[in-house]
Amino acid sequence: MLSMSQLTPALPEIVLACTCMALLMLGVFRGDSSTRSVSWIAVLALVVVGVVLTSVQSGRMVAFGGQFVVDDFAHFMKWLIIIGSSLAIIMSINFNEQESIARFEYPVLILFATLGMFMMVSANDLISLYVGLELQSLALYVVAAFRRDSLKSSEAGLKYFVLGALSSGMLLYGCSLIYGFAGTTSFDGLATLFKGLGGTGPSVGLVVGLVFLIAGLAFKVSAVPFHMWTPDVYEGAPTPVTAFFAVAPKIAAIALFVRVLVGPFGVLIAEWQQVIVLISIASMVLGALAAIWQDNIKRLLAYSSIGHMGYALIGLAAGTEAGVRGILVYMAIYLAMNVGTFCCVLAMRRTGRMVEGISDLAGLARNQPMLALALAIFMFSMAGIPPLAGFFGKLYIFLAAIESGLYTLAIIGVLASVIGSYYYLRIIKIMYFDEPAEAFDRTMSREVKIILVGTTLFVTFFIVRPDIVVGGAGTAARMLLAG
Repeated sequence: MLSMSQLTPALPEIVLACTCMALLMLGVFRGDSSTRSVSWIAVLALVVVGVVLTSVQSGRMVAFGGQFVVDDFAHFMKWLIIIGSSLAIIMSINFNEQESIARFEYPVLILFATLGMFMMVSANDLISLYVGLELQSLALYVVAAFRRDSLKSSEAGLKYFVLGALSSGMLLYGCSLIYGFAGTTSFDGLATLFKGLGGTGPSVGLVVGLVFLIAGLAFKVSAVPFHMWTPDVYEGAPTPVTAFFAVAPKIAAIALFVRVLVGPFGVLIAEWQQVIVLISIASMVLGALAAIWQDNIKRLLAYSSIGHMGYALIGLAAGTEAGVRGILVYMAIYLAMNVGTFCCVLAMRRTGRMVEGISDLAGLARNQPMLALALAIFMFSMAGIPPLAGFFGKLYIFLAAIESGLYTLAIIGVLASVIGSYYYLRIIKIMYFDEPAEAFDRTMSREVKIILVGTTLFVTFFIVRPDIVVGGAGTAARMLLAG
């Protein structure tokens, strides 16, 4: 029998799981007419989960026989996931109604995916890692194909499912090899075992298992060469779903990546560092070059996302407290930039129909100057132009790489950032200098306008109080490495 002290660390997850089941029952009995109310209840539930998360005692706590861990690192990343999931639900309410795909299952699936992400962030065992990963993935497969009458959406869901199943198989194979050669699946047990190896080093089988584990996790963050699903899924999925895919699952997967490699496998940094360096370089270069030829804004943002994950992995390659802090700061800023950009994409609607061509933005500065200004700010920030938030995200990452002696990686990162600036600046040029195209409908809901204003202010004025994010990230990074 589990005591209350055993359940306390997982209280946010328990509240979220109970809410998911309650909303599912509410939707079943009231039908699709309850979609809007279920959506707002889901957002309220995420706020309540955030309050419960804050009330859970700080410090490191372990539950369920060591399979579940809560610390400041988990708190920081879970808050980012809560924000990303809440905003994705709010952004979808009006969109789904306009596109005639308003179903009560949508917010429930987002909540189930969020529950899986919480499990991923707090995983302290290879088994709980896989359970959280699959709980998230199964919900994401469905929302990717949520527009059932669209061939593109169905194709996106199918591609994501097939490639996701392949990555899960690779990850499980890696876990089985690690268990076979180490004799335990517990992160704490693995850390103790590796520290006791001394100068002998790990066996070849263990290293092969670790490589398969990294491959499975690299798929979830859409890092090269496991990125092939990203452009098609981003383009085919409904825009609010794409916005959700771009933020919350990436944050959870990066958190899991960091917890696994810096935690139990931290002692074996010599074995995995070069793999992460290679993946990081490939992701940054492909993200910078492939986006140049895109004419669909969602595909461009997909390649941009691949590049951003490459930058985040620089901090992981460093394997230090500064590197982890850089990742946390980068993901917080990445969340704001992407949510704001997708709010602008949601405004790309003519005569009630969504348009996604980059050329459709022509002359936006004359038709809707405030929307163009907001999108320009996000593009400058993604390019890393000071004094916007995106500059500081990259700054902390590159400083961590330099401190760890990864000079080549930092230089390649800067060069990729310069190349990537081209397609961000191209969007600004099209908005401000090209011959105006037909004006967009002014159908942006009040909620989306508020999100757009909030994210724009965060990105613009991050320089005023960076310590709010940087201080929390530093505390979380110290806690993770101390554990």
